[in-house]
Amino acid sequence: MFEIDDSLDYTMPAHFGGTELVPGHVATQRVTALVIAYETDRALLEAFVPREFTLRAPEVQVMFATFAGVNWLAGARYNLVNVSAPVRFDGSRDHLDGDYTLVTWENSTEPILRGREQSGVPKVYAEIQDLREVGPYYSTNASFAGNTFLSLEFESAGPLAGSELGEVRAGMATLNTIGWRYIPRINGPGADLSQFVLFPQGLDLERAEAGAGSLRWTALSWMQHPTQHRIIEGLASLPVERVTRAVLGEGTGVLDRLGSRLLE
Repeated sequence: MFEIDDSLDYTMPAHFGGTELVPGHVATQRVTALVIAYETDRALLEAFVPREFTLRAPEVQVMFATFAGVNWLAGARYNLVNVSAPVRFDGSRDHLDGDYTLVTWENSTEPILRGREQSGVPKVYAEIQDLREVGPYYSTNASFAGNTFLSLEFESAGPLAGSELGEVRAGMATLNTIGWRYIPRINGPGADLSQFVLFPQGLDLERAEAGAGSLRWTALSWMQHPTQHRIIEGLASLPVERVTRAVLGEGTGVLDRLGSRLLE
């Protein structure tokens, strides 16, 4: 009969076997990323941040990215939209600044399952369009069953160079991504597992362009999206008071799952 080998790494369904924990578990991929950040109402944003954290700034960070040549997916590609807020964690052991992930949408099942189970990133599914480019203009959107809930637009002002590029590269080189691994109880309210997870990652940025960015959230009804309408409605309720950053970049991304750990 099947037995778990504690030296191997398993995901469901575990009974078909596990894999060795080797350096290949560090995910590498080519990344094209569009980041648009904006100021919002502090009190409204804090309502979505667990009390274990301190909000460092009333800012929402929205990143669209295409991951291509993903090593652990045999060179496949997929798109994502990540929404986060800058936080500070001061626990019994850990004291660090990071980005608390409010939600991550992806258009591929495999990274959703792995990210939720192993790293606590709150990943869910959406239809995410490839980034469209017409001259200096870029656009994309995320939708469900034909209902668009997020639109992103960017107008490039040209490539960054010198100290400006160096500053952006330094800011993306090491990212303290924080997720909440929340596994609900099987037969009732509450959680069987509730943990905050630090998931180190970074982007070796090769080129970047600054410009003007804008976005639009569109709240969906329960009929339009029965399982995610609360997420979208919550984000749509946060006013876009001022866009603070809009950058388009390309490089190589590294996600170090083996460097992940629980925050205490």
